[in-house]
Amino acid sequence: MDVKVAKKLLRERIWRDLTERKVATFPLPVFGRVPNFIGSEDAANRVRQLDEWRKAKVVFANPDAAQRKVRENALKEDKILVMASPRLKHGFIVVNPKTVRGENRQASTIAGAFRFGKETTDFPKPDLIVTSCVAVDGKGHRLGKGHGYGDIEIRMVKEKFGKIPVVTTAHDLQVVADVPFDSHDEDVDVIVTPTRIIRVES
Repeated sequence: MDVKVAKKLLRERIWRDLTERKVATFPLPVFGRVPNFIGSEDAANRVRQLDEWRKAKVVFANPDAAQRKVRENALKEDKILVMASPRLKHGFIVVNPKTVRGENRQASTIAGAFRFGKETTDFPKPDLIVTSCVAVDGKGHRLGKGHGYGDIEIRMVKEKFGKIPVVTTAHDLQVVADVPFDSHDEDVDVIVTPTRIIRVES
């Protein structure tokens, strides 16, 4: 099967499964989106168990709703947050926890990041990248919603700074046996769900 067709079918399957099992949450419907899910905050809190997270002073994160709690946790723990703006229309936003003044939750939203952060193309080297996905497998192959922004973000950071560990948070239903992939797709190193941490096979 053509990879593009296989990706489309897998996305549709995940969106349908999350919807039918009533684990998809705002923003709805999830079709066409990186899905947010019930348990996303549990997954975000589980990320804090990772050595990569504990050591990180700068965290790069995507702007999707499922990773909002990851961004909040970074600011709460006095980590500098570098967030990609939606569709990279405004480049990147750097949020310094010292400027947030206790409004970590608000600053972790897209509107809050623009309010508390600074738009820039020049940001500090991240110690950890947190990305979103529609589906992911145990080999680290990640499937986004189909526009390629997640891959572009990761690639831009790695081209600028070199190898950096990549984590994705996802619902357990989003972890599948095999994700179809192209040579230009960016892989992840760790998958964190509400119930488990999966380190990618070498």
